[in-house]
Amino acid sequence: MEKIEKIVPDTSIIIEGLISEKINKNELKIDEIVIHEAVLAELEHQANQGKAVGFLGLDEIKKIRELSEKKNFAVRFVGRRPSAHEIKYSSLGEIDANIRALAWEEDATLITCDKIQARVAEAKGIKVILIVKERKAPLIKIEKFFDENTMSIHLRENLLPYAKKGKPGEWKFVSLSKKKLTQEEIREISKEIIEEARMRNDGFIEVEREGSLIIQLGVYRITITKPPFSDGWEITAVRPIKLLSLEDYKLSDKLKKRIERAEGILIAGAPGHGKTTFAQALARFYAEKEKIVKTIEAPRDLQLGDEITQYAISHGSPEEIHDILLLSRPDYTIFDEMRNTADFRLFADLRLAGIGLVGVIHATQPIDAIQRFIGRIELGVIPHIIDTVIFIKNGKIENVFSLKMIVKVPSGMTEADLARPVVVVEDFETGKLEFEIYSYGEETVVIPAIAKKSPALELAKKEIEREFLKYSRDVKVEMLSDNKAIVYLPERKIASVIGKDGKHISAIEKRLGLSIDIEQLDKEKSKEIPFESRISKKTIELRLDPSLTNKEVEIYIGNRFIMTARANNVGVVKIKKRKKIGKQIVDGINQERIRVLV
Repeated sequence: MEKIEKIVPDTSIIIEGLISEKINKNELKIDEIVIHEAVLAELEHQANQGKAVGFLGLDEIKKIRELSEKKNFAVRFVGRRPSAHEIKYSSLGEIDANIRALAWEEDATLITCDKIQARVAEAKGIKVILIVKERKAPLIKIEKFFDENTMSIHLRENLLPYAKKGKPGEWKFVSLSKKKLTQEEIREISKEIIEEARMRNDGFIEVEREGSLIIQLGVYRITITKPPFSDGWEITAVRPIKLLSLEDYKLSDKLKKRIERAEGILIAGAPGHGKTTFAQALARFYAEKEKIVKTIEAPRDLQLGDEITQYAISHGSPEEIHDILLLSRPDYTIFDEMRNTADFRLFADLRLAGIGLVGVIHATQPIDAIQRFIGRIELGVIPHIIDTVIFIKNGKIENVFSLKMIVKVPSGMTEADLARPVVVVEDFETGKLEFEIYSYGEETVVIPAIAKKSPALELAKKEIEREFLKYSRDVKVEMLSDNKAIVYLPERKIASVIGKDGKHISAIEKRLGLSIDIEQLDKEKSKEIPFESRISKKTIELRLDPSLTNKEVEIYIGNRFIMTARANNVGVVKIKKRKKIGKQIVDGINQERIRVLV
C-alpha cells in the first residue's frame, strides 16, 4: 500500500474514477485530498452540456466523500472558481495550470492520468504520480453478453437484457438473463465503455450530445441514451458476426465490371440486412487491388485494415471532407450510412466533382434509395450522381437497378406531345424497365413501369416462338425491349440450343436481329403413368390410359430422358423399331427400365 500525506487530483484522474478504486482496493492510503474548485467547475460545465464524462466525474467526487468517512481521511475544496472564459478554453491548459499551482502551494502530490500534465509538473519540481490505466481484464462487461452468434445486445434499466442472435434476415430475440438490470448497473457499464473508448487505440467517442453518446469500441458500435433524451438509461451494441469477401456474393461478370468503376453506386437495404458487411467486402476488394481507398463514416464502424483511411464526418465538416478527398485523390471512396440532407448533398457534390463513390443508405425497397434523393437534389442531376443501386436483403444481393435519363413519352401515356425527360430505372442484369421518374405538373412522380403490348413486340414474340418451336414443344418468350428477349426452355434442351461455345444461339440471334437470353422453363413435376408395351416386327407400341388420348408424354430409360411423343386418338404411342431410338426402347423394355411420364 502506498502512503501519501496529501494529494491534489486533476480532472483526468477524477473522470477515470481511479482514486476511489485504489482506496477501495487498499492500494492507496492518504491523510487528505485537496480538490481545486476548478475541477468541480469543469465537471459541472460538462454535465450541464449533457456530456457523460461530467456525470462520471461528479459521481467519483461523491464516492470520495463517502469513502472519507469510512477510511478516515479529509477532503477539502479550495482555490478560485474559474471564469466562464477559462472553463470554455480549458483544453488550452489554464485549469491544469491552476491545479498544478495548488499542488505547489499545498506541498502536496499531484495525481493525474494526463502525461502532459505530469511532464509539466515534473519540469516545475512538483511532486507528481502518473497513473496510466491498464486494461483491467480480457473482457469488459458488455463483451460478456456476446457469443459467436450474437448480432446485437439491448440493455435497458428495469428490463431483462436481450440479444439478437443468428444472421441477417434469420435471427431470434432472446433473453440473456432472468434478472432485470438496474439503472446503477447500466450506468456502471456505460462508465466502463467510456473509459475503454478513451484508453484504447481502437476506441472513439464519435458523437456526444445531451442525453446520448455514439461510441466505436473495436468491432462494437455502441449507442448510450439517458434522460432527458430517453425515458431511461439504455445501451445498444451492434457487432458484425462474419466478415465476407466479395467472392461470397457470387456477382455476375457484368456487375463486377460495374463495381470496379464505382462511379455512383448505392448499397441499399433495411437495417440489419447486411449493407455494411457488403460495403466492408467491397472496400477490402478495392484495397487488395492496391488501390487507394477512403471511407466517410458517422460513426466509424467499418472493420477495415490499416491501409484504408477512415474519416469521421462527425469530427469534421462536409467542407473539410470535400477538400481532403479532392486533394488526396483516392481511387475509391465508401460513404457509409447516409442519413440527412447534408450527407446527400455532400455525396452529390463529390460525384459532380468527379470522385468515384459508393454510398450506403437505409431503404426497404431498391426504389426507396433513389426516392430519398428526390427533393434534395434536382431530378435531372440524379442519373449523373447515381447510376447503380445494389439492394441487399437477408445478407444477399436481391436486386440491382441502373439509372439513365432519356426523353420519351412515359409509359401509360399515348400523346406524342407529352414526351419529357424521364429517369428510367431498369433491372441491371436484364435491362427490363422497372420504374420511371419524371415531373408531372409541379410534382415529381415515381411510377412502376407499365408493360405495353405494342403490335411490333407481339409480332417479334411470335416470330421468336416459331423459331424455338423447332427445338422444343415447350417454349415461353418474354420481350424485355425492342431488341432483347428471354426464351425459357426445358433444361434438357438448353445445351443443344446454345451450342458449342454459344455458336448456335449466336447464329439464331443474328438471324432474328436481337439479343436472346436462354433460361430454364419451370414446369410442374411430371407424373409417372402405367402402360402396356407390345413389340411387333416393325413398331413398338406403348398403350396408355384412354384419358391420355392425343396427350404429350415423356419417355425415360431409368432417369435418362429419351424422347417426347404424342399418344394417338386411342391412347397409343407408336415408335418405329428400326430407328436407333427404337432399339434403345426395346432394350429398356426387356430390362423393365422404361418409364412414361406426363
